Amino acid sequence: MTQRLWAPWRMPYIKSDHGAEPRGCVFCHLAREADEAEGLILHRDARAFIVLNRYPYNNGHLMVIPAAHVDDLSALDAADAAHLMRLLQFTISALKRAYGCEGLNVGMNLGAAAGAGIAEHIHFHVLPRWRGDTNFMPIIADLKVIPEHLHATWLGLRPFFADLQGQDLG
Repeated sequence: MTQRLWAPWRMPYIKSDHGAEPRGCVFCHLAREADEAEGLILHRDARAFIVLNRYPYNNGHLMVIPAAHVDDLSALDAADAAHLMRLLQFTISALKRAYGCEGLNVGMNLGAAAGAGIAEHIHFHVLPRWRGDTNFMPIIADLKVIPEHLHATWLGLRPFFADLQGQDLG
């Protein structure tokens, strides 16, 4: 039996005209100019904002984002960092109340190599979770990504095994 994973929210992203998106940083646009309903903004103040992820991993996937355009957490001043943490605490509490979730994933991907889709502007992801949840992690847990062709791996490892040639290992 063929199983299907439905993610209908992905199609608008795939078909979107990325040239029509705001120029510059999408988070800076949300922080300053976006309509709250259209931007899915739940809270916005001078230091930070809370927004629904437009392309979520599951329902209730929120982001807590500083207004400051920085690409590293250490670049925030102490007041902005403290404010961001307070909003993160509030977001966690709100999601627990709203969804009755049994746990949450809270994380930040710093840099494109770490998986940040918008690496130039830091942001926390907050996702409600439940026991038995068949979310994105179980789906990809049985999948291994092998970034190098097997022949290239073999060529790279071959010199390290050359000393074994002709040796009696018995």
